[in-house]
Amino acid sequence: MSHPYKDLPDHALWRRAISNVAAPDLDPVVDVPFTIGAHDKVATSGSCFAQHIGRYLRESGLNYYVTETANPIAQPNIALNLGYGVFTARYGNIYTSRQLLQLLRRAFGRFTPKEDVWVEGSTKIIDPFRPNIQPDGFSSMREYRTDRESHLHHIREMFENLDVLVFTLGLTECWVSREDGAVFPLCPGVLGGTFDGRRHEFVNLDVEDVVADMTAFVSELRAVNPEARVILTVSPVPLIATAEPRHVLVSTVASKSVLRVACEKIVKACKGVAYFPSYEIVTGGFGKTSYFAEDCRSVTEDGVAHVMRVFMRHYVRNSGALRSLKELVGGFTGRSTPQTSEVEEMARVVRVMCEEEALDLANLPKSMKP
Repeated sequence: MSHPYKDLPDHALWRRAISNVAAPDLDPVVDVPFTIGAHDKVATSGSCFAQHIGRYLRESGLNYYVTETANPIAQPNIALNLGYGVFTARYGNIYTSRQLLQLLRRAFGRFTPKEDVWVEGSTKIIDPFRPNIQPDGFSSMREYRTDRESHLHHIREMFENLDVLVFTLGLTECWVSREDGAVFPLCPGVLGGTFDGRRHEFVNLDVEDVVADMTAFVSELRAVNPEARVILTVSPVPLIATAEPRHVLVSTVASKSVLRVACEKIVKACKGVAYFPSYEIVTGGFGKTSYFAEDCRSVTEDGVAHVMRVFMRHYVRNSGALRSLKELVGGFTGRSTPQTSEVEEMARVVRVMCEEEALDLANLPKSMKP
């Protein structure tokens, strides 16, 4: 009887193996459709976990593409707290496929949300699509609109000139305007605005929704940047809350499963789009170690380092010429605690910049509370 795998290439067998593999050596990547060169402009966007990816790319020596920068006189920690350099532009976390598509359409004037500002009192103005980007809000409508115009300009610049976009899909649950379909990064009323069931509705994207959003995004991106390449990944960070009438653990598995299946379909449908398995590395449990911190939600620095080590190995040409992961974070140690003050600062910024952290019962609008 012949072996059922006898005609498969060698890598198809040994890359499937997960037993007897040391934790730091687990590498589920087999082939990649393209690689990143030293001069390629690499942009990032996505959920909270994407902030870690951006940090590694920036510090590695790659050409991490940032179009929206702070005033040169601003101290680095202040600029970071205001969202400069966390991603390519100052858009904060982009949790869903629909947010990303909307961002591109807003930047090129193809969509203008009708609910485009939240006013708190007489002096605090909040951007509904970046509610966490200005901690104390904008002080005047003029300041807000000037900043937004500049912001959209930098987003256009990003999409027109990037070579590679690394996008981390984080959620399927979102809140949208019943009036025009505008999607918010979190429920109105949590970090600004007022929740109104007549104007806002909860939407939980399914596989077909995510595939439609992302194929439309890739098509529209290529219309302004024909050579753009995209790397998709799924955030391993569990949901902190759910608007579905079920336990958050169940919603986490459902949401991540939708995103993972959608990525599979998108990669098959769109040329120049790849999938990177950060989700599998962190959550699979095959590395014989836990990559979650004590809160069972935050990914440890060791987990992030493992993800980025695999990413750099496969997707970056001549990665040996760049700064090593050992230089960046002290290497893979097997411990679950941050190793440097820089890591601690970035972890704090991720918490601050992650709108999901605001989704506890104390902050939810009354109409949403159980």
